[in-house]
Amino acid sequence: MSLVNAMRARWNTEGPALAWIGDWSESDLPIPKAWSYGELAKQVDQARGWLKQRALGPGDTLALQLPRHPALLTLALAALSEGMVLLPLNPAYTPRELRYALKDSGAKRAVLLKAGFEALREDPPCAMEQAGTLAMSLKYAPAATPPAPDWPESTPALLLYTSGTTGRPKGALSSHGNLRASIEALHQAWAWSPNDVQLHALPLFHVHGLVVAQLVALWAGARTLWLPKFNAEAVWNAIPEHGVSVFMGVPTFHHRLLQSQVQADLSTMRLFTSGSAPLPAPLHAAFEQRTGLRILERYGMSEVGIVLSNPYSGERRAGTVGQPLPGIQAKVTDLETGADLGPEQIGEIRIAGGSVMLGYLGLPEQTQAAIGDGWMHTGDLGKVSEDGYFSIVGRAGDMVISGGLNVYPREVETVLLEHPGVLEVAVVGVPHAEWGEQVVGLFVGEADPAQLLAWAREQLAGFKCPKELRVAEALPRNAMGKVQKSRIRADW
Repeated sequence: MSLVNAMRARWNTEGPALAWIGDWSESDLPIPKAWSYGELAKQVDQARGWLKQRALGPGDTLALQLPRHPALLTLALAALSEGMVLLPLNPAYTPRELRYALKDSGAKRAVLLKAGFEALREDPPCAMEQAGTLAMSLKYAPAATPPAPDWPESTPALLLYTSGTTGRPKGALSSHGNLRASIEALHQAWAWSPNDVQLHALPLFHVHGLVVAQLVALWAGARTLWLPKFNAEAVWNAIPEHGVSVFMGVPTFHHRLLQSQVQADLSTMRLFTSGSAPLPAPLHAAFEQRTGLRILERYGMSEVGIVLSNPYSGERRAGTVGQPLPGIQAKVTDLETGADLGPEQIGEIRIAGGSVMLGYLGLPEQTQAAIGDGWMHTGDLGKVSEDGYFSIVGRAGDMVISGGLNVYPREVETVLLEHPGVLEVAVVGVPHAEWGEQVVGLFVGEADPAQLLAWAREQLAGFKCPKELRVAEALPRNAMGKVQKSRIRADW
């Protein structure tokens, strides 16, 4: 059974599915009332009819650049139901980035925000329409019948463009089977049930917000409450008001939650998760001290979904991303030889299992290099403990080689975060005439850079210690909260 058909078979059509809370007055599209699962199913069938009106069918790619709006979710589910490839696009993309993604993906149709639509309309890379007309056209679309076919698990389903740190962005293509494997593993590992109420504030153009948060909740038959955007006070207030049990975020969310002075009743909460970027151990400890709850940190990427997780029942170990999820194999290998490494040795993390992507769209050589041996070469450096907990130390491309010695930025960042005057920090390597590269760092906090540097020299071996530290109001981040180290290196 294909992904959406299997999901719909699990729904209690009378039960609550989605609700929109908070102030949606700035939304680009009208916001409807809350939906039951029956109403959601009806809306998905209308969206299927909308796709058929536009002569879209199996194998076609549908690109959606939409704000946080239920139309994005219903069109996504409808496209998957009809055997299409879904391409979610960041609302912040520039016209140049939009054109690249639409041409590279071979999209047959795109729904774009007004700015992108106007910028591309003189020379459109595919059939396009503006998001502002979407709510009305969906409302009057005839519901599609009969039920959608059951597509083979190998059918392409989701196309996500990676950040392109090694060149131009690549389209990671996942199948129905890949998505289902990831969803079922998370459903089991995190003990989801129809009784859960999730508070959702993540973007929906990314695997974290769309698949990990939203599709897993729909698989469970749980209720999801959408916030128009993340706001710490709104999150704290919504938890007791709506009986929230699950909240997923990035480290920046949790940091801002701690900065808020709101004291909320958290008796209904069972799970806070963090991902998309490393969670500093001091933040993990501070959150537990304030709330009495330990954040569950996990690891994944667009190419594989979520594959490592701290246990729901068991030790949630700060500074680690836990153990392989059901159906997943993980190992640490030597960067040069590919040989398996033992406990506590640093190397590249490689992943195997049902959620590993089909490949990079139109890039057979890069696909072969990434998954040709059956293991996803993640490009992330890490290590595994004797009892199987994985830790991430950085990206292979972020490793600094200074005077012939390897420096792992994450190790240096972990030490610097122990200083009470440091809230956030990013360590990078920059070119140096004598040493090849030198270690430098950008931090957010109240510490004096010179005094922090002196303190760091007491904590780290000389070759690991930053040669310069600069203070900033904020670290440069992308939409998912990942620190953009390439920007720091370029600005240095």
